[in-house]
Amino acid sequence: MAPKLSVAIITYNEEANIRRTLESVTWADEIVVIDSGSTDGTLAICREYTDKVVHQDWLGFAKQKNAAIDRTTGDWILSLDADEPIEPLLAREIRDIVASSGAQDGYLIPRRTFFLGKEIRYGGWYPDYNLRLFRRGRGRFEDRMVHEAIRVQGTVGRTGYAILHYAYPDLASYMSSINKYSSLAVSVMAERGIGGFKTTWVNILLRPLFTFLLRYVFRLGFLDGKHGLVLNIYHSYYVFAKYAKAWEFAQTSDVRRVPYGKSDLKS
Repeated sequence: MAPKLSVAIITYNEEANIRRTLESVTWADEIVVIDSGSTDGTLAICREYTDKVVHQDWLGFAKQKNAAIDRTTGDWILSLDADEPIEPLLAREIRDIVASSGAQDGYLIPRRTFFLGKEIRYGGWYPDYNLRLFRRGRGRFEDRMVHEAIRVQGTVGRTGYAILHYAYPDLASYMSSINKYSSLAVSVMAERGIGGFKTTWVNILLRPLFTFLLRYVFRLGFLDGKHGLVLNIYHSYYVFAKYAKAWEFAQTSDVRRVPYGKSDLKS
């Protein structure tokens, strides 16, 4: 029997993105969607493509994605975010990998990021490899609050073709993402203990500036034109927000272990 491929996706109010992603993987043997309480049209769209749409209260990014993986039945698993369709040539490449007797245990896949409709090629935004394809039983998301990543037991290769990442269709959505992920970063700092180093003026003032210079100048982000300028300014603001929130948290007498609630940090 030929090996089967399952696609695992988590969703929360992804009406604007999910159809494009599902369309790109209709050829897969199975699509599993774990939703954490969408109130828009996400569920109706998902049910057009698969009958394996399951509700799961929000557990955090890594646990939620592992819950989706646990629901799959295929020999291989492709884990995607709701805003990550795959290009047709990657679909063909994945089919070849799954059918190959000499395949690796997992594969890093490059991502092509789109910002305000334009593909970003410079500034360190590409190829942005992420491990997303792996054999059943060989990969799990590491249980961490932010920047979750799959760890594979075994050999790892790379694909030549890419995931398409449509994370930032407008500036409002990017600002919302900055607020969410900077809060997540501070939650991680709080669990480990926010020390004086993390709240120094060097971090608050100079790290954002260094981040901008690194990406926009030294990594040639300026070659992406105005899109590159705006994107890298916003990314530098994320660095500022992260350390400013750490400073804010360190100043308060509230000694909560995690400074931001789960309900604010869904996908």
